[in-house]
Amino acid sequence: MQADSVRVSHGSLSVDVPRRIFKGPECRIDPAEAEPFRRMIQNRYPWLSDNSVDVLMEKARKEMQRVRDEETNGREHGRSLASKGKLDEAIRHLERRLELEPDDPDSWYALGELLCKAGRTEEGYKAFNRGRSLFPSGKKK
Repeated sequence: MQADSVRVSHGSLSVDVPRRIFKGPECRIDPAEAEPFRRMIQNRYPWLSDNSVDVLMEKARKEMQRVRDEETNGREHGRSLASKGKLDEAIRHLERRLELEPDDPDSWYALGELLCKAGRTEEGYKAFNRGRSLFPSGKKK
């Protein structure tokens, strides 16, 4: 079960930042969602400067990216890299994640897509087949 927030620290202060603040694969901060949270933090901790809250929010954004990448076994970050034209980096990222969790059929399928996009179709088809072999009978994509 995923938490509704990510925990970040700034100095000795630890804060749970709501996930709804972050949008898209880059986990960009949605100003409309972030503003009420920023006000609440500054009311609760009046000694925090605007800059400190900015630093806290950026830490939270990076932590949210890390959490999403972990939750999707690298697929979210791989898609983000690929959308920026960094196919080789996206492939390496998914390959590293699959070393940690080799029985994830969705990640094998995502790797197959990236390999095919990179013109490495034979390797891509092998990745597709590996992913397909990991799905329980009758539950193939």
